[in-house]
Amino acid sequence: IEAACNAHPTADVFINFASFRSAAASSMSALKQPTLRVVAIIAEGVPESDAKQLISYARANNKVIIGPATVGGVQAGAFKIGDTAGTIDNIIQCKLYRPGSVGFVSKSGGMSNELYNTIARVTDGIYEGIAIGGDVFPGSTLSDHILRFNNIPQVKMMVVLGELGGSDEYSLVEALKQGKVQKPVVAWVSGTCARLFKSEVQFGHAGAKSGGELESAQSKNQALRDAGAVVPTSFEALESVIKETFEKLVEEGNIPPVPEVTPPPIPEDLNTAIKSGKVRAPTHIISTISDDRGEEPCYAGVPMSTIIERGYGVGDVISLLWFKRSLPRYCTQFIEICVMLCADHGPCVSGAHNSIVTARAGKDLVSSLVSGLLTIGPRFGGAIDDAARYFKDAYDRGLMPYEFVEGMKKKGIRVPGIGHRIKSRDNRDKRVQLLQKYAHAHFPSVKYMEYAVQVETYTLSKANNLVMNVDGAIGSLFLDLLSGSGMFSKQEIDEIIEIGYLNGLFVLARSIGLIGHTFDQKRLKQPLYRHPWEDVLYTK
Repeated sequence: IEAACNAHPTADVFINFASFRSAAASSMSALKQPTLRVVAIIAEGVPESDAKQLISYARANNKVIIGPATVGGVQAGAFKIGDTAGTIDNIIQCKLYRPGSVGFVSKSGGMSNELYNTIARVTDGIYEGIAIGGDVFPGSTLSDHILRFNNIPQVKMMVVLGELGGSDEYSLVEALKQGKVQKPVVAWVSGTCARLFKSEVQFGHAGAKSGGELESAQSKNQALRDAGAVVPTSFEALESVIKETFEKLVEEGNIPPVPEVTPPPIPEDLNTAIKSGKVRAPTHIISTISDDRGEEPCYAGVPMSTIIERGYGVGDVISLLWFKRSLPRYCTQFIEICVMLCADHGPCVSGAHNSIVTARAGKDLVSSLVSGLLTIGPRFGGAIDDAARYFKDAYDRGLMPYEFVEGMKKKGIRVPGIGHRIKSRDNRDKRVQLLQKYAHAHFPSVKYMEYAVQVETYTLSKANNLVMNVDGAIGSLFLDLLSGSGMFSKQEIDEIIEIGYLNGLFVLARSIGLIGHTFDQKRLKQPLYRHPWEDVLYTK
């Protein structure tokens, strides 16, 4: 606090939002700062002994305490302290954006907001409003602020809202009787309903409890009335009494017209503006494949219940979430076949090996899965997109198979989808044969696959292991699926290949196997893997 005061020597009001546990100590520290003259304590429940010490120190050093248990105060058109006056909308409605002629003081913070609105409806508005707080020992009293308002020329009348319990209102009664207040005072003490209860009732504030007849709301209202304050017969009549008092002062010429100012436009609450259709908030994410805002999630507009009721499979879900449309059954079944055939290729391939080693190192499922997936690339399972891209380009340009292969050779590029470490002319990949068999039986056209077979025929004339692999089969057949289904434009097909949809199919499929290898190693409780020395060629 001392450092803040030194950094801002012109600041003279301290607003303390600390809890009741530390509010007293920090408030005392603030009161001891020479530059601070007002301390507002927001916390409720400050121990009464601590509150008494703060009040004693403040009065001895000519300081002012607002609270404890206050929402603060406001000087219209200037500033507010604490949470008083509510939202910007309420501040505008209560005309607190410019000074009026009424000084207002209340024990209750919530009721002060209510009275700001009431006063604004029947007068030219508030000049200053204070909620002193509802604790038994407030730092400043109702009469303290009424006497202060009496010395402010801009304040022409005062409104006081007290409550049952305590004797604070009687200090105001004495001030009125002694003639210390020359301006009209409209007052009301809440809590008249307490007499309807057979036993003593503790209301919301710590101090709102009648300890005897003198502390009752009725006795206080009568004492204020006898002392010269304008006191209505009920709270409901308070508004009309304020209005009558104000209008009388206007008629007597004691209140000149307050210049009205146009407040700056209030930025409308975003949620309210969106609901009314006035604005469209910028979004951080755009999603076109699924929507979970209704009663059930939808995939590309198809409700989850429909997917289940119609017996959709994994291929159908992929067609909705990846391609945003329901593909024919032969297409979705082909997708499922690709997933099944590519799910695993044994423990020796790089992806499975990585997942196995990671799992045996004690890592979790996700870490083991990711370590295997990170090996997918141009040399392992990641050539489907390239195979489709190059086969499509060559076929669409009308290149003969040998022209395509020799052209790739001149560029120093291996033909994607051709070549295998194990398979050969006499030991074909069974997966490729199954895919080709399915396509011949169900696809309306297999022109890209037939072109890939012609390329394979030429490459086999060069080497026995330059056979079509599963990447080449899936890549060429997916081209036939996309073009033969009649559901995709040329631009969409090019985009699908460019984005990486086909490699995504391998990633999805192989994740099944990598997860299986991870579970297998953990189930077998395999120890940490260390590569054998005899399998390493050490050289200098």
